Amino acid sequence: MKKIGLVLCAFIICFSSIFVYADTGNKKPSQSMDLPEKKISYETCINYVDGYMINYPMDMEVDRTLSKVKTVIRNKDREIEIYYDNFKNTEHSSKAYTYYSNLFLKNLKDHHKEYEDTIYVNGMKTHLLKWERKKLSKVQNDKNYYVSAEIIKNHKEVYTIIMKSTTPFESYESYMDIINTFQLVQKCGDHKVNVKFKSIERNLNDETKEFYNRYFMESDRLRWGIFEYNAPTDFAYLNSLEDRIDYTFQFVLKYQSLDGIFPMEEMKRAYEGNHYVELTLQTMFMEGDNASVTYDILNGKYDDYFNEYAKKVKEFNHPVLFRLNNEMNGDWCVYSSYHSSKDTNLYKEVWKYVYGIFEKNQVDNVLWVWNPHDLSFPGFKWNHYLNYYPGDEYVDIIGITGYNTGNYYEGEIWREFDEIYPPVYEEYMSIFEQPFMITEFGSTAAGGDKVKWINDMFDGFASNKYPNIKVAIWWNGIDWDTNMKPARIYRMDQNEEYIKTFRERLKYFKENTDKIEE
Repeated sequence: MKKIGLVLCAFIICFSSIFVYADTGNKKPSQSMDLPEKKISYETCINYVDGYMINYPMDMEVDRTLSKVKTVIRNKDREIEIYYDNFKNTEHSSKAYTYYSNLFLKNLKDHHKEYEDTIYVNGMKTHLLKWERKKLSKVQNDKNYYVSAEIIKNHKEVYTIIMKSTTPFESYESYMDIINTFQLVQKCGDHKVNVKFKSIERNLNDETKEFYNRYFMESDRLRWGIFEYNAPTDFAYLNSLEDRIDYTFQFVLKYQSLDGIFPMEEMKRAYEGNHYVELTLQTMFMEGDNASVTYDILNGKYDDYFNEYAKKVKEFNHPVLFRLNNEMNGDWCVYSSYHSSKDTNLYKEVWKYVYGIFEKNQVDNVLWVWNPHDLSFPGFKWNHYLNYYPGDEYVDIIGITGYNTGNYYEGEIWREFDEIYPPVYEEYMSIFEQPFMITEFGSTAAGGDKVKWINDMFDGFASNKYPNIKVAIWWNGIDWDTNMKPARIYRMDQNEEYIKTFRERLKYFKENTDKIEE
C-alpha cells in the first residue's frame, strides 16, 4: 500500500481497530564508516489505537495476536516489541517507569551494559539502552542482544521499543534507523481481543484423564481446597479443622523449591486420604542468590534435577495438578522478567524446557496449571500477564489468584471480593477456553469487614456467576512482615466467627457435591 492511501486507511482503522501496513519504498540508512553501504526496504506499521507509527524492514512480519498489550515485529533472527503505557490515575510516572524497568542491570554477573544515553526521537526525550547476556545453550536461536528505547510522550505516557537479536547489532544505525522513524499519530478506535487460547488434548493416563474430565471439563459444581501449612506432610491439624467446619477439602496445596525433591510420601499420603495435590514448583532456592537461576536452567545446570523429578512424578502415577512458577508477573518472583532483561520469552522458555523434560520421561499423570497474579507488579505492559503465556499445547488449566491484602502496608488498599473476581473472570473468559481454578486466595481483616468479604465470596459462587471456575483453594496462612509480626492474616480459623461463617456457607457446596457424587 502506498502512502497516498493512508488517509482512507485511517478512516477505516478508527472503526475496525486493526493495524495498517504501508510500503514506504526503499530507504538508505546511514552506516558506520567501517561497514559497507546496503539498501534496506521498509514498510510502515501504524497503530491508531495506541497512537504511533514506525518503519520496519520488509523481511519482518507483524504479529497482532496480543495487540491490547504489544505489537511484535519479527523474523527468524530479530524481534521488535512495542508497548504503550498510560499511567494516568496511578502512582507510576514515565520517569519512574524508565528507572524501574531497567533495574535488572544491577545483576552484573549475567548482564553486560554496552551503551546508555538520553536522546531525542522526533522531539521526545528518550532513554536508550543497549546490553547483552551470554547465549543460553538450551534456547534455540537465542536472542541475547538487546536494545530498548523508552520514548517519553509526557509525564504519564511512555512508549517502549525493545529490540532483540541473535547476533550483535551491526552498528548504531542498524537499530536507530528504525527507532528514529517512530512518530505519534492521532489515536482512534479501541483494542479488540485477537486471540482465544485453548488446551490441546494430550496423552494422559486413564486415571488422570478421568480426573480431568470429572473435576474440570464436565463439572458443573465448585469444589474447595485449602492451603494448610502442615498438610500434606501431616494431616492432623487439617483433619481437626475439617471437623470444626464440617467439610472435607478435596484439594490441598503444596509448595516446593529447587531445594527439595519430589515429595513422594506426602503425595501418597494425600492420595490415600482422598486428597488431590496442587503441587507448586518454584524455580528458586529458599536461601542464597537466585539472580541467575533462570539463565542456569536454560544452560542445563539443573537437568539432572528435573529429570529425576519427572521420573518420580511418573512413578507416583496418580493425577497431579502441577503449577510451575506461579505469579510470574510479580517482581517478588525470581523468575519474573523483571529480573531477566524484561524478556518474558525467557519465562516461557523455562516452562517449555521443563515440559519437554516431562515429555521425554513419558509423564502422563500431570495437568499443567498456568497461574499469573490478577495484578501485575510492576504494572507495566512489558510485564503484562499475557506476555508469559507459554502456548496452548503446554497449558491444561488457567489459574486465578487475587487476594484482598487489606491495608496493613502503606499503598495497599482493601479490595472487596466483587472488585477482584468479576473483572478478572470476565477478561479471562474472553481470552481462554481452558477450565479455571482459583489456585490460592483469601482475605485479611486489616482495613475492612472480613466476614462480609467471605459471605460475598460464597454468594458469588453459589449464584453460579463463575461456572468456569471448577476449584477454589483458600490460602489458610499468614504473611509476616520483616519484624516477624503478622501483616496479612488469611486464616479461616483466626476466630470462631470465621469458623462459623465457613461452616454455614460450605453446607451448600457440600450438599450439592454429595448429590453429584452419588
